[in-house]
This record gives sequence, C-alpha cells and structure tokens, in this order.
Amino acid sequence: MMGKPQDAAPSAEAEPDGRSNIGAFFSKQKKRQLDEFTSNTVKVRRLSEGLETRPSEGSPSQQNPTIQLSPLKCVTTWASLRKGNGATSKSENEDSDTDQDRIPHLCAYEKKRLKNIKENRQFFVSLNLQETATSLRRITAGQPRRITREKPKRVQGEVTPRRSMRLQRKEPSGAPLPEAPVQPEQVLVEISMKPPGPLQMIPSNHEEESKREEFLCTWRAASQDQANGIKQVVTSDFQRYAGHLKRMRLQQGSVTKVVKNRIFSLAFHPSESRTLVAAGDKWGQVGLWDVGQSNVFLFELHSQPVGSLSFSPINTAHLLSLSYDGSIRCGDVTRAVFDEVYRREEASLSSFDYISEDGSTLIVGHWDADMVVVDRRTPGTSHELWGQIASKSLRTVHVHPTRRHYILTAGARCVSVYDVRHLKPRGNKPVSSLSGHTKSVASAYFSPTTGNRVVTTCADDRLRVYDTSCLSSCSILTTLQHNNYTGRWLSRFQANWDPKQEDCFVVGSMGHPRRIEVFHENGQLVHSFYDADYLCSVCSINAMHPTRHILAGANSSGRVHVFMND
Repeated sequence: MMGKPQDAAPSAEAEPDGRSNIGAFFSKQKKRQLDEFTSNTVKVRRLSEGLETRPSEGSPSQQNPTIQLSPLKCVTTWASLRKGNGATSKSENEDSDTDQDRIPHLCAYEKKRLKNIKENRQFFVSLNLQETATSLRRITAGQPRRITREKPKRVQGEVTPRRSMRLQRKEPSGAPLPEAPVQPEQVLVEISMKPPGPLQMIPSNHEEESKREEFLCTWRAASQDQANGIKQVVTSDFQRYAGHLKRMRLQQGSVTKVVKNRIFSLAFHPSESRTLVAAGDKWGQVGLWDVGQSNVFLFELHSQPVGSLSFSPINTAHLLSLSYDGSIRCGDVTRAVFDEVYRREEASLSSFDYISEDGSTLIVGHWDADMVVVDRRTPGTSHELWGQIASKSLRTVHVHPTRRHYILTAGARCVSVYDVRHLKPRGNKPVSSLSGHTKSVASAYFSPTTGNRVVTTCADDRLRVYDTSCLSSCSILTTLQHNNYTGRWLSRFQANWDPKQEDCFVVGSMGHPRRIEVFHENGQLVHSFYDADYLCSVCSINAMHPTRHILAGANSSGRVHVFMND
C-alpha cells in the first residue's frame, strides 16, 4: 500500500557544466508527491465506503480493482474525513480506530486528533442536549412571560394604619372639608422704570404729614452740622483703635428692618449728632433710619436693585442712589425732592464714585464694562466722556483719594487702574493690573487716606491686599483665605476700608456664630463683632461711620444691625 520509494537525487555530475538541474529535480519530486496523494486518497475513499475487499483468486476482474476519481473529488473526500462532521454514521465511529491503523500516511498527531474528535462527539451525544432543548421549549411555550404575584389576603381583625384628618381632607369633627377654590392664574407684572424727572420726597410707609416733616427736619439739622464737608479722623494708634472696636456693642434697639427686601447698598450720614443710616434693596427702594429713634422712612425711587448709595462729600443734604435700571437720582432734603441726575434706559448701571472733591462730577460704571463721566451740574444732558475697558463686566469703580484722575475697576477676574484723562470710546489700556484672581471679583477699593493699598474680594475665597504706592508696578502684599461663597440668595461680600483707619478693613463672614470681622492689611484678625441674641444672620454689606466708632451690617432680609459704643 505504500508508494514507490523516492529515487535518489541526481548527482551534480549529470550536467556538463558541473551544476545540478534543480528545476528538473523539483518538478519530478512534485509529480511523485501528487501521484502518491491521489493513490492514498483513493484507498481512503474505498476504506470509508467499505469498497476495500480481498480479491478472490478465481476472479480476474477483482485482482486489480480500481476506482476512477477526479482530483477534486479526492480532496473533498479527504477533507470530509478529517473534519469528522455529524453525518458520520455510528458504524464509522466504531471502526475509526481500525481505519486510522489502515491509513498508512497519517502521522501520530493526526491519529490523536481524530481520536479526540471521536471522544468529544461521543461525550456530547451522551449529554442529550438536543432532546433537553426540545423538551424545554415545549414546557415554556404555553407559559406567560410576566409573573403575576398574588396579593396577600387581609387577615380578619388586622389593624388599619392610621391617617391624619388632614390627609383624609376632614375637619377634626369628622366632617369633610369644602373644596378649595380654584386659584386664578398668576399674572406676571413687568416692572418698568420710574418716570423721568424729579420725584417728591414722600415716604411710602407713612401717610402722616407730621411724621414726614419731622424726619425731614432731622435730616436737615444733621446736614447743617457738616456744612463744611466731611472731616475724616484717621487714628494711627492701632492698639487704641482695637480698643474702640472691643467696646462696641449691639443693643436691643439697634436692629430694625429698614427695607422690605435684600439689601444691596448701605451708607452712613457723617453727622456726629445723629446716627442716620440709608439702605437700598433689591426692588429699588431706599430706606432711611434714624437709629436713635424707631422711625424708618421708605422711598420708592427705582425699579431694580440699588447698587450704590452715598451722601455727597460736601453737601450731606444730598443722597445719591444708583440703580441697575439705568438711572441715578439725588435726594435733596432742602427741597424735599429726588432729582434725576443720569438716565440711560438701555443700559444697566453697577456703581459710581465722585471724581471731583465737591461731588459735582461722577464716574459711573456699567455692567457691560463701560465707564461714563457725568456732570451733576448739567442734569439731563449727555455724558462728557465715554469709554470701554478691557473686561467682560464691571462691578465697582473707585477713585484714588489723592490722585483723583486714577480709577480702580473690578470685574470678571480683572482689577485694573485707568487714567480718566486718557479715556476714549475703544481701546483703553490700563495703567496697571492687579493680577492673581482666578474668579470674578466682587469689589476693589483704595485705602481711604493715601490710596497706597487696595483690598479686593474674589469668588475664589480669597481676600487680597495690594501695594499701590507705585501705580505703574503694583504688587500683592497679603492673601487671606476667606469663605466668600454667599450663594444666590445672599448679597456678595464686599470688603471695605474703615475711613478712620488706613490699614484695616471690614467684611462679612459665613462663620458660626454669625459675625462681622475686621482685618489688618497683613491678614491679622483685629476683632469679630457678634451677638448671640440679636445677630443671627449673615451681614453681607457693611459700612463704618466716617467719624465715629459705629458699624452697620445689613443682611438679605432688609435688616440693619448697628454696633456702637456703650
């Protein structure tokens, strides 16, 4: 059954030039292997079909039996035998070992592989997987996919859970409540600006003419004491100043509700005889409170938050108020009227400050990063100068106390110093920038006397103090960790310098118990104002009296807390 042995390779001397005929050798070798493969394939086919029989001696036709198969048929037959597909009969599986022994050209690896195929087939047949799958399909065919659970039967005599009369919509007597009336749809009222022109100084919370006249007389009397302007008293003795702060207390009559809504701005009248506080709230109302008395007078001047309040530095009978609605008004107590100083309906104003020492010229900041110089002596006319700064927004503007042509601006991560003498509509470049802020800046203010320091309040929970003695090259002195996250329902903290102390500033606090803190420029905590009985809320906006040791703290419900000496 073996093929003819291979002939020896031809000698290299068969060629006259001494080289072997390599091409002829491989051609004969390839033909010999093909003949051997065809002969073996035929024999394998005969074995698989049971055609291999011993020839009888008397039958000449069976002495050399041959089967004529094409080469493609031989290859297909051999491949089907090697695959061992599922069509193989049981008798073939039983005789596979005998067939392997009778196929002389299979190596040991092929024999072992065929044996493994046979064993695996027998193993899977023994598992009866096909019959099991068929029976499972018959069982699950008629069952629903969703499993329904039976509700537990209520046991007789079981206690029913109690329900309140409110949930049962019954009165305490057991009678059913009447149906609630259908509420009408809420109508959104659009808040418009106040009409242009002057407004009469008539309080909205007092109708008695006598009380109104009494209050106006009090304001006039307090303003006459300051006819020569505000004289700031700056103390250089730090220990003495800290001692004054420790003696300041919050008394029972020193807390009252000045306005109806959240306070955005706060200002002290500089009088030394009367303690008069002004506060502006979220909806444009300005409240005036005589702390010695319980009288509070409320005036409706604007339609949006009052961002800035200030008494005139020369004539304290004038109270200026700026609102987000685009208007600035000046209350003149001598004429009992609120005049309109500036109006721009399509703009939103953020803050203002006095450029001139007599308070006649203002620098006004817009939320869209515009600055305007306004002359109060020509009300109703157009602005004198207009310029846009290199910032996305503008929250506060502040004038240098000695070199009043320098303006400090604070906005979106930017605190810069500009020269108002070179203000132009576009392309304004700052004289210097105070870098280091990573989030929006709520405020930035020069120190009150020299302007050599600047304190900033940033949303990255930092209070920073800068050295601005040389405006061309400002450097940071102190970085103080401080929780400035007030959220959306509280006004943002604004650290302000004490007008009486060059190196100390006051700021609100989120700490418990609620307090107001005073810091030195080096970051040292000088004093904390707190009172467990009367101070129970966060005071976001704070102001120090310019000449007396008095502190006012305002919260987001319209209340003002006044600390003063006993």
